[in-house]
Amino acid sequence: MTARSEQDIAPDAGGPARHVPVLLEPVLEYLAPKPDEVIIDGTFGAGGYSRALLERGAQVIGIDRDPDAIRDGQDLVEGSNGKLTLVPGQFADLDQHARACGFQGVDGVVLDLGVSSMQLDQAERGFSFLRDGPLDMRMEQAGPSAAEVVNELPVRDLIRIIGLLGEEKRATSVAHAIDNARKEKPFTRTIELSALIEKVLGRNPKKAQIHPATRTFQALRIYVNGELHQAAKALGAAEQILKPGGRLVLVSFHSLEDRIVKRFFADRSKTRGGGSRHLPEEDVPPATFEMLTRKAVDPTPAEAEANPRARSAKLRAGKRTDAPVRTLDIHSVGVPKLAAFHGLGG
Repeated sequence: MTARSEQDIAPDAGGPARHVPVLLEPVLEYLAPKPDEVIIDGTFGAGGYSRALLERGAQVIGIDRDPDAIRDGQDLVEGSNGKLTLVPGQFADLDQHARACGFQGVDGVVLDLGVSSMQLDQAERGFSFLRDGPLDMRMEQAGPSAAEVVNELPVRDLIRIIGLLGEEKRATSVAHAIDNARKEKPFTRTIELSALIEKVLGRNPKKAQIHPATRTFQALRIYVNGELHQAAKALGAAEQILKPGGRLVLVSFHSLEDRIVKRFFADRSKTRGGGSRHLPEEDVPPATFEMLTRKAVDPTPAEAEANPRARSAKLRAGKRTDAPVRTLDIHSVGVPKLAAFHGLGG
């Protein structure tokens, strides 16, 4: 995976338009919404997917864990003639949210697993390594913050989190530098941490556009928000709530997310066991999904040029069969086991 710079995710003023829904046309192609079908937009954000679905006559359940997104989406709710319901909560529980809205089954689920540019743009949310703000990173604005993780986790756990979730090759150096610095003064600001990491790692002249803190900030954000746990659980929840023939469409932005989605679909669409001439084939449960994408769908060059956030996006989609729901072990699809910290990790 090539780490994205923050400029790629959240362009400054004067760059491409902000909050542009990524891979919108293929999302709509694979969801194939029809009038009055019920679609879950599990990552409502700025409402890009939901707006397009409403325009095609679908009934939409929009879910977001960020209170700001729910607040800012009320105008779209009011203009939807009762077709959009916004639910504050986690998309890992999307099946429960749908049932609470009165639906025992839905026709489609779409998830954009990337961080919202709205959150990156607000320095006070603490996601940015370029903009000074409190070291926060909490999408739900509740629970342990990034500052608590950085200041309190044992160094061995920081190494594992930064190495696995940030894919930072020099995680050990970064974690030990953090440990030494926090003994003198706890971290409270994003720029303090960003500057330390830049001092430790330096600038790579071959990758001048990528800030040295990119991978560590990614790791902390993923850990603080349980993003990989959420993504895997959402896949199982979608299997629970989709009607036979219902479509599941996922857009991921880095290899950790895409690996989970790919493994889930590979397992759920398998129709034969391995076996060999010496061993019988394994018994394989009936496939719960039929793949709609043979391989990941990438953005067109035109979209990648117009919307830098789309450059690393990958879309995968499947159609629900009528096979019974299966139990999902999130670690079997690639969610790493991490240090537990006040409800995080595990």
